[in-house]
Parts: sequence; C-alpha cells; structure tokens
Amino acid sequence: MDKRYETLTLPQQMELRKKAVSDVLANPQWSLSQAVRHLKKTMRLTTAELAKLAGISFRTLQDIERDKSEGTVQTMNRLFGVLGLKVGVVRMPRNDEPSATSVTDLEHAEDV
Repeated sequence: MDKRYETLTLPQQMELRKKAVSDVLANPQWSLSQAVRHLKKTMRLTTAELAKLAGISFRTLQDIERDKSEGTVQTMNRLFGVLGLKVGVVRMPRNDEPSATSVTDLEHAEDV
C-alpha cells in the first residue's frame, strides 16, 4: 500500500476494491489508461505495487498509464484480474439487428 496513506484493515481494502470496480463499470467512456490510473489511485497503490500484484513489469504499467501503450489483452486481464475483472468483447446490436433476447426467442420458437 502506498506509504502516503495509513494502513487499512481488510474490510476497508475490500470496500476500496468495490468502489474502484463500481467506478470503472459506471464510466465506460474512460480509456484503458484512465481506468487503470483510477483503479490504482482508488486502491491506494503505487505503480510498482500494482505491477507486482498484476504480475507485469513496472515499465509496462507506466507506459499504459501514460498512454504510450495500450497493452495486450493478456496484460489488461492481469491488471483488471487484481479486482476480479476481465477484458472482453461484447457485440453491440445495430438498430437493424434483433436484440439478443429476440434471437434467443426465435431459436426457442424454432424448437417448438
């Protein structure tokens, strides 16, 4: 934990993690570097500490934070994995495509 802050109890640390996850999920417009910086700051970690927890190099994390690198999917999964998150791809339905629910409904209708 960053020495600028006093040591937190485990419940306090867990609360910070929940807040960090909640904030990132509530702000999908954030870039990856913004999300990583927010997670690090909210969890009160230094760059070296977060890099060690995630199992990546200090320099890699520093480059991501400075927008010099976007990192690989594996790197981002390691970073977000510290919080139990995982980077993924989600299909966004276009206006002319049926929603996922209606596709499921159609598949079930064909079975009948």
